[in-house]
Amino acid sequence: MNIPFDAHCWAEIDLDALVHNFRLIQEKAAPAAVCAVVKADAYGHGDGPVARTLADAGAAWFAVSSLAEARHLRRGGVTQPILILGMTRPECAQALAAEGITQAVYSPEYAQALSQAAEAAGVTVEGHLKIDTGMGRIGFGACRDLEGAVSGLLACRGLRGLTITGAFQHFSVADSLEEDDRRYTEEQYALFCRVVERLEAARPLGTVHCSNSAGLTAHPEWSGDMVRAGVILYGQDPSAQVRFPGLKPVMSLKTVVSQVKDLAPGDCVGYGRTYRADRPLRAATVCCGYADGYPRCLSSLGTASVHGKPAPVIGRVSMDQIVLDISAVPEVSAGDEAVLLGPAPADSFAQAAEKAGTISYELLCAVARRVPRVYRRGGRVVEVLDYLDQE
Repeated sequence: MNIPFDAHCWAEIDLDALVHNFRLIQEKAAPAAVCAVVKADAYGHGDGPVARTLADAGAAWFAVSSLAEARHLRRGGVTQPILILGMTRPECAQALAAEGITQAVYSPEYAQALSQAAEAAGVTVEGHLKIDTGMGRIGFGACRDLEGAVSGLLACRGLRGLTITGAFQHFSVADSLEEDDRRYTEEQYALFCRVVERLEAARPLGTVHCSNSAGLTAHPEWSGDMVRAGVILYGQDPSAQVRFPGLKPVMSLKTVVSQVKDLAPGDCVGYGRTYRADRPLRAATVCCGYADGYPRCLSSLGTASVHGKPAPVIGRVSMDQIVLDISAVPEVSAGDEAVLLGPAPADSFAQAAEKAGTISYELLCAVARRVPRVYRRGGRVVEVLDYLDQE
């Protein structure tokens, strides 16, 4: 394997695939700029190496969820503009200004508090106005009270200590092609355009953006000044209905075989004795479990890959170990590599998510910090991010 650490379980990150996906997104979004969404540790891929790679590839912006994530990018050498999509306490206005971070401004009350804190600190904070067109989370509520929302948005532009440099919204069902959902997405876009038109009649807004991964995939004509690419950067489609052609998966979850043994009919495997062999079979225990991010609900449902052949999960997934049926792979021995999530015949993240009743986003983000990230480029390891080794 040529990996410089004690390999139990690790996530391999294909940086070539990441750049490939970014290029596809750039092409589809053009002439709009691409904002790379790297919140949640770049969806579990490691925000530092991912952001540096995307910065070199031409990412114009980065988006995160919190001030802590934004500052981590800055410490990692990212100099591009960073947008915080969620809340930052107004008392942190000085830190926002010092780090050159743009903050989502999502209500009159929040705008006032941020303005007062910035003025008290003697700084100016840049903000993008967040318009709620139907997502129902944070944002100036244009759905129920268009005039009130526009009035509140216009007022933000006169506040001291706050400079508005853009506006955005978020689609809630752009990843669905159901007729009612498509209509809802079109209504969200139309409402956003109405609000932006009203605001720009008074003064140009700056950077206007409305499309997430699903929005860009389904409606590239709505790209505006910038698109916010999230899960598609990492090679995952927004949904089973809305697919972005040509993506390459970036992450694979790998482990090693710790022991191989023969099971006789009637032998049990794992907690609860939920699996009982109904025939002679060969089994391999691997060094990964739900504490590493492999879902426990894939017990006796998941499929791994060993030596390029399918190896079904048998018995319950434990915290740190999983047992595979390797009867069809007689050449397996202790120390061999196994792919739990990744290229076929193992389950892809999307396939595993479907089996688990969730989405690929969650499985990517669930890969634990005790799992080292191994970065490959041009077929060789170029970096290893081992979180436990940093503590």
